[in-house]
Amino acid sequence: MTPPLAGINVRTDTRESMRLRTLILLRWMAIAGQLAAIAVSIRYFDMQVPLGLCFMTIGASIISNLIFIFIFPENKRLSDTEALMILLFDLAQLCLLLFLTGGMDNPFALLVLAPVTISASALQVRQTVILGLAAIVLVTLTALLNIPMRLSDGSEFAVPPLFEFGFWLSIVIGVVFMSLYTQRVSSEIRTMSDALLATQMALAREQKLTDLGGVVAAAAHELGTPLATIKLVSSELIEELSDRPALQDDARLIRDQADRCRDIMRSMGRAGKDDRQMHQAPLDAVLREASEPHLNRGKTVHFELVAEAEGGRQPTIRRSPEIIHGLRNLMQNAVDFAAGNVWVEGRWSDRRIVVRIVDDGDGYPPHLIGRIGDPFVRRRRSETDAARRPEYEGMGLGLFIAKTLLERTGAELSFANGSDPFLTPEERPERCGAIVEVIWPVDRILAPALDTPLGENAPIEG
Repeated sequence: MTPPLAGINVRTDTRESMRLRTLILLRWMAIAGQLAAIAVSIRYFDMQVPLGLCFMTIGASIISNLIFIFIFPENKRLSDTEALMILLFDLAQLCLLLFLTGGMDNPFALLVLAPVTISASALQVRQTVILGLAAIVLVTLTALLNIPMRLSDGSEFAVPPLFEFGFWLSIVIGVVFMSLYTQRVSSEIRTMSDALLATQMALAREQKLTDLGGVVAAAAHELGTPLATIKLVSSELIEELSDRPALQDDARLIRDQADRCRDIMRSMGRAGKDDRQMHQAPLDAVLREASEPHLNRGKTVHFELVAEAEGGRQPTIRRSPEIIHGLRNLMQNAVDFAAGNVWVEGRWSDRRIVVRIVDDGDGYPPHLIGRIGDPFVRRRRSETDAARRPEYEGMGLGLFIAKTLLERTGAELSFANGSDPFLTPEERPERCGAIVEVIWPVDRILAPALDTPLGENAPIEG
């Protein structure tokens, strides 16, 4: 049996390395802003600043940028360590410029947040922590030690100490807040992107398996006549060559191999790709097909079909890869955690179709039940869990894929537990484990009526 997610390699750390060209462009923008700020302060405000040292500091960034441009290719990807070194250089260059231009009295000190924000959005937590601590230390040193800015008359430009302290404190708090905020948001965006990619991969594989089975089944149908002819002729040869045992054995081998080809073709596919009748099936057939890989895993699966209105006929629904794969993932989760039984209920009315999957296991963890269906929901596994499911990693990706695929078909999913976890084993009902309920509006899942009941046979063109 192949589990639904077998063959899908999903990386939970989805950070892509940063391009050197991106940092170079950002640095050119910063250099242009620094030159413009110095020019405006001198030209329009008559501020006295050590121009030589300021231009040397800015020149260091220009030289490093030119070195990167001429030595490294434009498409170079930086490792986290390389990106950290560049951002630390930019942070030190900016703080040195602030040291030369008044420290915390300089309103451009707020730009210290830029390298930290870039690190939080693109690098790992360790690099962001290092850069954040470096930013706090350098900002503190700059606040304590700096060259004051002077006006045109030589008087020192200064703000009240209380304002200077508040400005320093706001930058420190901003470094911490922006790091945490950006790190959290970017992490969730990458996690969701990776999970959606896994969903697309799972759906694409299910579609390929469906198409492959259809092609094989159609080929088996078309090859049935020539294989039957080979078997008939070989049987006649066996009778006519009774006096020639060697040739009779060859004819018998031909007949046996023809039978073997027929059996192989039958076992490789079940539904014709272009058979319109196989694009839909009764609700019971779809539930059993989705559950089939998990029927022989040591747990008893019970199927129950109930019409909510008396006399209601079992509906024929769309047999799409999204529905099959989504229900199969839900079944896998139920069978994995069930103690011994899983119930698959199908209910229908003239307004909705409901599928409910219940097991007799321990149910969803109470502290995670509100997050069921989110990707990469990890929790610490106990030794008992590890012994019951040694292959289970607990990322929540299977339920996320199921929820995403089924919601794409118009379904609404809800997750709950069948009993209170504080009840004793004797007080718990039979269906005491996890419950997942899938509800479709009738118009979103009912199969359209076929113009030709059995479709039209089309020959395979080679």
